[in-house]
Amino acid sequence: MPRMTTRGLRLAAGAALVAGAVAVNAAHAQDLKRQTFNAVGTWGNLNNFKKHEGPFWRDVVPKASGGKITAKVQPITEVGLKGFEMTRLLKLGVFDMAFGVIGYVAGEDPVFEGPDLSAVAQDIGTARAIVKAYRPIMAKAFEEVFEAKLMVLYPFPSQMLWCNAEIGKIEDLKGKKIRVYSATLGDFVEGVGGISTTIAFGEVVPALEKKLADCGITGTTPAYNAKWHQVATHAYAMRVGWGISFGAFNLKRWNKLDAATRAFFTAQFRMLEDRMWKMTGAEDAMGLSCNTGGECTMGKPGGMKLVTPSKADLAKRTEILHSHVLKRWAERCKKKRPNCVKDWNATIGKVMNMTIAN
Repeated sequence: MPRMTTRGLRLAAGAALVAGAVAVNAAHAQDLKRQTFNAVGTWGNLNNFKKHEGPFWRDVVPKASGGKITAKVQPITEVGLKGFEMTRLLKLGVFDMAFGVIGYVAGEDPVFEGPDLSAVAQDIGTARAIVKAYRPIMAKAFEEVFEAKLMVLYPFPSQMLWCNAEIGKIEDLKGKKIRVYSATLGDFVEGVGGISTTIAFGEVVPALEKKLADCGITGTTPAYNAKWHQVATHAYAMRVGWGISFGAFNLKRWNKLDAATRAFFTAQFRMLEDRMWKMTGAEDAMGLSCNTGGECTMGKPGGMKLVTPSKADLAKRTEILHSHVLKRWAERCKKKRPNCVKDWNATIGKVMNMTIAN
């Protein structure tokens, strides 16, 4: 049998998703009104938009609704927005619905960092359990802060360190300028003795190339798709996060929807979220392999040197988690929400058997 191309696999997967959605919802399509929506997604060159966010609005929803619900959807890279601007425009009603990364909007309220504190979850199953436990807190905060209805919470592939510098152990990160995109990742970097610097995702490659940064943190597959392997030399495979992301509706628009439409979207977003967790889990290891010259189903493999953390490195990561990450987040969050740490301990703390001092 001839080997299917990456594009072929993507198209086949998309067709299967649409077919499944149509089968589930065909019986209810006649109850829906004709409506159109304006949506914005994450980066257009990364898999979350290419495989999920874009196809959801362009293909799945129209076909599952019998053509009654349509939308204009654009990635953040096409509309020229920065990550933190998405929820502000969602709140204003510029967009009916937005996808985004929690780390980019957590500056509005540290409570949003809770399900993706750096170095807490070390596998995707644990990350999903954490998100499930913390979801009611996130949903309430989305309504309070962004006037938005939280619909989905999903991950990017595991966040690792990609360096244009000789890295062999965690101590080698000391003094290095490391690109981060959230406060909690900055806490981790500073815990290892590095210098955290915020650089837009699209500007990381030239920053690494020009030595404006020594390393950058992003997911395994995003690093490959954005061609970080062309400028970075070392892949330090230490998981420091999952890039937990969201999909949310403008609350005023959501509340104006009739019951049938709300039920339709609730079911569709539930299926979308499940697909995204499953497919991201499957892609995670492949992203690392593609960057480091291993098997690669996404294109030509990169040539980064794979550096696997030692037991001592992992022990140091755990130490930093408690001395910097959890402690600093608690200090930030309690200033905004007095019950923040108590809520975290009662949800994620139980999942992880961890307690943050209140």
